[in-house]
Amino acid sequence: MPALDLANDEAALPAAPVPQVYIHKVNPAEVLLTGWRRTGPDAFTVAARWPHAHEFYAARHGLLDPLLLSESVRQTLPLLSHAAYDVPLGHQLLWQDFHWELDPAALRDEGRGADVELRITATDVRYRRGRAADLVLQVQAWRDDARLAEARTHFTVQDRPVYDRIRGPYADVALANARALPAPPPAPASVLGRSRDEDVVLSCVDGEDHWRLRVDTSHPILFDHPVDHVPGMLLLEAARQAAQFTSRPRPAVVVGMETRFIRYAELDAPCRIDARPLPDAPAGRQRVLVTARQGDEEIFTDVVTLGEV
Repeated sequence: MPALDLANDEAALPAAPVPQVYIHKVNPAEVLLTGWRRTGPDAFTVAARWPHAHEFYAARHGLLDPLLLSESVRQTLPLLSHAAYDVPLGHQLLWQDFHWELDPAALRDEGRGADVELRITATDVRYRRGRAADLVLQVQAWRDDARLAEARTHFTVQDRPVYDRIRGPYADVALANARALPAPPPAPASVLGRSRDEDVVLSCVDGEDHWRLRVDTSHPILFDHPVDHVPGMLLLEAARQAAQFTSRPRPAVVVGMETRFIRYAELDAPCRIDARPLPDAPAGRQRVLVTARQGDEEIFTDVVTLGEV
């Protein structure tokens, strides 16, 4: 898209529409972002609409699903890469880390969804061959003039030839999916904070607080389209479910995550999920360390903070 004239008042510019192709979603109903505008050289405002009734991100305990925040921020990565930083379609985004915390009171479910404004500043932007290759996004999320959350995420961008070299044989999406292991039986939905078995991403193994990651490549939300690895949002959901298990029987809501994406989680090997409560939680909170391993390799860690409902 043409570059904006930054000599003008950027904040006065009308919001531009969000092309679906820039969100990397096949199902238009899964696009949460509704508009965006540049407010400075590396500053942006992005509008999001959170649905009241969503097949996967469902309201519970009178609160909207906090992982709608995660998905909204995740969608800004490809949007701003393509629309603001000239990253061509077909380049691959590699999530490095993602930290956020929110005010659960701002998640109140009013029966009509929520309009959320993401105020974003890009920092530490590094360029390669004229397009952004490494970015950090600092995000403030607002709802009804009240601050809902703060987030920080870091990601890198690789062109297709480099990505193919990194991924080796796993870069072939069709082959990676053909080699995917069958999804094991789900753990009981009720103890993981879910209401439907098909939305459970953990499977029971021997020992409490240990699971096998349940990867169902036919899931219409987590696998909106074929990919060559386990999606980051599925790992975040696994961390949420594992943390919810440690809080039972008390209901709890996720109010923060400190996530590191270390390696790709492959579709053709079992992935072990472990959860361990941490002793340093403030009053009224619980912190749980969730880790994922394939073979001898740690691929993902997440410190999940739970709040009382």
